Amino acid sequence: MDIESTPTIQGDPVRQFSVMLENRAGALHSLVKLLEDFNIHILGISVQDSFDVTILRLVVSDPEGLETLLIERGISFSVNEILVIELGSGPTSLAGCIAALSRVETNIHISYPLLMHRGGHPLFAISVEDPDFAYSPLQAQGFTVVFQNDLSR
Repeated sequence: MDIESTPTIQGDPVRQFSVMLENRAGALHSLVKLLEDFNIHILGISVQDSFDVTILRLVVSDPEGLETLLIERGISFSVNEILVIELGSGPTSLAGCIAALSRVETNIHISYPLLMHRGGHPLFAISVEDPDFAYSPLQAQGFTVVFQNDLSR
């Protein structure tokens, strides 16, 4: 497949929530417990701590439910679309994924592994400037891009 061609994207993009928490003991536990109480499963998590605030990035099983819950509770958050790539071995390894993006000069802004596997393969979340643009070179290199419906219950 030619990298310049645009393949048809076959699902809803994965939504990453960036939640701002006070940097205090128990804040992360409180949020995780809240999600558990509402049967929202954390599938991927990244914590970026600073002096006064913690940015928690989440991929969840029920993005609509999480958005509603955060709004109702007055918890600050933002949402952006990310790519979730199924990694394997050989050319579909992490190095191959990064090389495919590098060849088309796409920077990875944020990355983290998901807490689940799909078909025995690890999943890798990446935030890039233009997920639609990054989709094509990844697919051309044989990577499977996972969509929200693949992750949701």
